[in-house]
Formats: sequence, structure tokens, C-alpha cells
Amino acid sequence: MDEEKEELLAKLVPKAVLKAVTTKAKHTIIKRTNGLDILLILDFPFRIGREARVCYSENGPIIQERHNIDQKPNNDVYLLDNNDLLEISREHCSIVKQNDKYILVDRGSACGSLVNRYKIGNGSAPNCPLEDGDIITFGSEDSEYKFKFICLQKELNR
Repeated sequence: MDEEKEELLAKLVPKAVLKAVTTKAKHTIIKRTNGLDILLILDFPFRIGREARVCYSENGPIIQERHNIDQKPNNDVYLLDNNDLLEISREHCSIVKQNDKYILVDRGSACGSLVNRYKIGNGSAPNCPLEDGDIITFGSEDSEYKFKFICLQKELNR
């Protein structure tokens, strides 16, 4: 494969995905990828936060897209949290890659997260290693915002 194609593939092929595993998680995704309930992780750190620019009308939520050419957004993906008690913070967490390891890092979220049953943030550990297939819950133990971490890089040998 020539150098140009390899460079494009490195930028366009996801390194990992977060796949929504609950109905509530599916409803947090503002932009679908080919109709799938997944969030593509193209680069690290991958920053996750709550969409704060939501208005409600009689027809449902209206989301104001974040477009500011002069400033990089605070998050790579914005999730819609429409619970009465918010589970997802505006700057909730990030997924980083250190060498060949993936780590979920809390960004000062109010409710924290769980990796499987291990609590991250909100007075608990500030980070946790991620393995392929781990379930990440954004928010409290009762939160239904659950995503499966699926690593794609190993399968692609990249």
C-alpha cells in the first residue's frame, strides 16, 4: 500500500468504538454513524461530555450544534443527557492511549463513571485501564448510559 493510502487509513479508520448497549445510551448519541449506535474513536485523547446547548419545544429537543472556527471544542463527542438528574457532566471523561494500553480518565465529573463495576471519579480512583469488551457506565451506578468499549486496532494490526 502506498504512503498516501496508509496516512488516510490511519486518520479515517476508527481505533476503537463505544457501542451503546442500552436504549438510554442509544438516545444520547446525537449523530449516528451509518445508522449504527456507536461512537467512533479516531484519535486519542477522546474526550466525552454532555451537550449543554439543548432547548425543548413541543416537538422535542432542539440541539444547537457547536461550531466555532476560532476555538477547538472541549469534547470530541457530545452526548444528550435528558434525565431529570443529570448523569453526564459537560466535561465528563476521556479515553487515553498510553503505549498499547487504553485508560478511562475522569475529568472532574459530578457523578463519575463505572468500568464494569469499578467506580471512577467522584471521590474514587481518577482513572481505570480499559480492556476490549468492558462496559462503561457514564454517571452513577443506577445510570442507564452504558457503552461497550470495542478495540479495533488489534484486529487491524495497526
